Amino acid sequence: MGGQVRVGIGGWTFEPWRGVFYPKGLRQADELAYASARLPVIEINSTYYSGQKPESFAKWAAATPEGFIFTVKASRFCTNRKVLRDGGESVAKFLNQGLIELGDRLGPILWQFMATKRFDPDDFEGFLDLLPDQLGGRPLRHAVEVRHGSFADEVFLDMCRARNVAVCLTEHAEFPLIADATADFVYARLMMGADGIETGYAPAALDQWARRLAIYARGGTPDDLPRVSDHALSPGEREVFAFFISEGKVRAPAAAQALMARLGPESPA
Repeated sequence: MGGQVRVGIGGWTFEPWRGVFYPKGLRQADELAYASARLPVIEINSTYYSGQKPESFAKWAAATPEGFIFTVKASRFCTNRKVLRDGGESVAKFLNQGLIELGDRLGPILWQFMATKRFDPDDFEGFLDLLPDQLGGRPLRHAVEVRHGSFADEVFLDMCRARNVAVCLTEHAEFPLIADATADFVYARLMMGADGIETGYAPAALDQWARRLAIYARGGTPDDLPRVSDHALSPGEREVFAFFISEGKVRAPAAAQALMARLGPESPA
């Protein structure tokens, strides 16, 4: 057994999915309902680029089934800045744009940093201290996606661990992969797919990721992924969120469904 594993995609509006994932003739207005009936989680990406209206979050929540989860990508204005700890106003603006309207569909928030952003311990700790643990009485969970090798540092991991912030497990040809579990949940973004493969990732790669995610869900760390720290892990199951993003995007929904099938009935669909 283990914690729940949810596998999904980034966004739901993508023209090449029409006729591939979405049936021909499906109304664009019905795409979220269709996707959320087949995938247990979707990462909202539009919030990275611009603010959204509270009514939009409420409409998205209403279009999805019970038990479905949205994760939300935080605004670039919070993370693409020289001094992170001075971003309190931007963080508050992002959080208060209407996220609470997602209700029980609101999952972790992903804070993504540019590949040029280096680890500055004082500044990054100041940033982490800006992230609240609740919003409107609803608990919040945070994940950080760092893309510079300087973050492969035990000091960084300890900062995240102390605050129950997950370090995103990023599979990408150019970004560091940090496999250390620092929170009671795991957030993975798998970005090495290929449109030429019907399931996005080759069957052997899907088998490998199914095994890894199941180990995380049971409270362990896969022994074939690089860890920075030998810090003893806290016992207990973890909730796992994994997304097929970027490369191979046309096949991302198929990859997500294929990986969920490998994880079996413990993975919600």
